[in-house]
Amino acid sequence: MSPHSHGHRGNRLLLALPADAQAALKRDMREAIVAQGAVLLEPNDLIAHVYFPQSGIISRAVVMRDGGALETSMVGREGAVGLHRGPGRSFTRATVQVAGTISVIAVTPFQQVLDRYPALRALVAEYGERSCLEARQLVACNAVHDASSRLCRRLLQCADRIDDDVLPLTQEFLAQMLGVRRTTLTLLAQALQERGAIHYCRARSGSSTACCSGLPPASAIRSSIRSIAGR
Repeated sequence: MSPHSHGHRGNRLLLALPADAQAALKRDMREAIVAQGAVLLEPNDLIAHVYFPQSGIISRAVVMRDGGALETSMVGREGAVGLHRGPGRSFTRATVQVAGTISVIAVTPFQQVLDRYPALRALVAEYGERSCLEARQLVACNAVHDASSRLCRRLLQCADRIDDDVLPLTQEFLAQMLGVRRTTLTLLAQALQERGAIHYCRARSGSSTACCSGLPPASAIRSSIRSIAGR
């Protein structure tokens, strides 16, 4: 990670704090650019830092005994990774799936600010409840929707987090999101492209990328995806 300064203004959790709590956090906070594929946490790692994305997406995944991984949640600039009351260990792998800028603070100064500011404690508690609700909704979605609908929903979630209709996502990540093989993912994406919901392209590096494309009008494309996803 390399330092890059934007004043920590991109994360919505930080922006929701009173000015004095923001200032207290920023005294020990730094910014960094993270590349796609960077692993921030592994299962059972001691949580040493809290990460507040300003842009990009961090994916959290459960790692199976055979080495495979299944995504349980994604975090963009609406949230944070590593929020924990007191010392703790990670239960999931946290991987950067869309490159971006993050604000980073070590756990010890974060806990000190957390103890001093009730507004921060309330925000962390509310975010934790919201994350649990999202996890329950994901379980329900996986139970009642087919793979095509689940793919549409996850693409919309990605687009909402980065405010862009072009999503630089690899086949591996998309398959992990859905818990399917890459060959199945390819067929699903091709079917959505035939319906005009997405434009599915290949990056210069040769890895496949799925895009809610910039074909005009973008709003119509999102409406098409939402209709397929049942939203």
